[in-house]
Amino acid sequence: MTQILPVILCGGSGTRLWPLSRSGFPKQYLVLSGDGSQQTLFQQAIERIHSVASAQVKIGSTLIVTNEEHRFLALDQLRELKNFEATLLLEPSGRNTAPALTLAALYAQEHAVGTNGDPILVVTPADQTIKNGPAFTKALQQAVGIANDGAIAILGITPSAPETGYGYIKVQNTQVGSNGESIVERFVEKPDAATAKKYLEEGGYFWNGGMFVLKASVWLAALKEFRPDILDATQKAWQVKQKDDSGDAVFVRPGKELFNAIPSESIDYAVIEKCPGSHYPIKMVELDAGWNDLGAWDAVWQVGKQDEEGNVTSGDILLTNSKNSLVHASSRLVSAVGVENLIIVETADAVLVADRKNSQDVKNIVGQLEAQQREEKNLHRKVSRPWGWYDSVDEGERFKVKRIQVKPGASLSLQMHHHRAEHWIVVKGTAEITNGDKVLLLTENQSTYIPQGQTHRLANPGKTPLEIIEVQSGSYLGEDDIVRFEDTYGRS
Repeated sequence: MTQILPVILCGGSGTRLWPLSRSGFPKQYLVLSGDGSQQTLFQQAIERIHSVASAQVKIGSTLIVTNEEHRFLALDQLRELKNFEATLLLEPSGRNTAPALTLAALYAQEHAVGTNGDPILVVTPADQTIKNGPAFTKALQQAVGIANDGAIAILGITPSAPETGYGYIKVQNTQVGSNGESIVERFVEKPDAATAKKYLEEGGYFWNGGMFVLKASVWLAALKEFRPDILDATQKAWQVKQKDDSGDAVFVRPGKELFNAIPSESIDYAVIEKCPGSHYPIKMVELDAGWNDLGAWDAVWQVGKQDEEGNVTSGDILLTNSKNSLVHASSRLVSAVGVENLIIVETADAVLVADRKNSQDVKNIVGQLEAQQREEKNLHRKVSRPWGWYDSVDEGERFKVKRIQVKPGASLSLQMHHHRAEHWIVVKGTAEITNGDKVLLLTENQSTYIPQGQTHRLANPGKTPLEIIEVQSGSYLGEDDIVRFEDTYGRS
């Protein structure tokens, strides 16, 4: 019996898909594949790997490597999948993919069962889409067979165009193994247009989609040889890790200061590109399955369901005399007249209009938002929280109005604010409110007042979602004016 552990890398921020993708809610947690599926890219990545399960292949706990701030986004979406055992390895900061995979390998060896105590890691980014599921499953089965023999397997994407945005894998086409693999000759950086065209004409070149299959021991041994500094630093952070159990998943946190000191490097640069010609055999399985990494809005248009005019739409859209455009509406009616080859994306607090061919340059807008320290870079108007969400519906000088929803059985932290008072009005469900030394139970149309500086907490004791309208007033209304005394989610 071969045991594999899915390793889902969730560290990306997806800046080229702003304003839908933001650092507080990146693209892997969005529904973007355009195939009618209501699953997010993250959920699809997990289910794709689980499709390889068989009488010969057992799948162990899914390892999610993600940012500490995104842990409850991942957990909520895991709950929607149901019956998936998962462990979340939480990075205090982004150190690229090599340390992320090293965390997964250290966990795998520490909890090794099956496959002679050395499980096979199936590593994939969380933000890709695949159109042909059976073709992916077949390629992955071949890759598992290669890894079971001790080699490193990489999935090489069949190129459909002379793409300059991807690195390439060059293989020795004459050496094809029993698992349908080719020997990797070398890796090449992202080419210019002329070089990319030459690659396709010559043949034997494939896109590098960042999907690897290998034993945990093989990764750690290769890292020790090629980048012992990364291995040593990651091991030190791992030795002082902390664990807690949410009930649905296990959270594992490496030592914060030690992890932040790990050199930042990708899997490719640290190890994979050094393997051809070394004593770490690396082999490629071709993947021709409609792969796309959705790296920009133009890619989302390409994979989307196009109408007879070539338009891809989502939400409340009205178009006339418009062609080959992507139009996405999140919160209101969006109409377009006489446009062609455009990207139009509307959210509650931002609108993007871009020429499709320049959609990669959306990252420049994000750069400007960061330079101006604007909140639209990080958060949507509606913000997910582990207990539910809040939507900032209005704001002016010395006041802010929020719509807040709390999940059944959930509660906010016991907290206070130095600079603001709050009025709460229950509009749906039942609220249990701690207000100083009093505990109130309020139902629809009832309200209470939280004075500035008063310790308070909002909880939902019921079995249906609780919704309230919160009116804040005061001299400062920032989200950082919160002093937490107790918190179910480890934020106090």
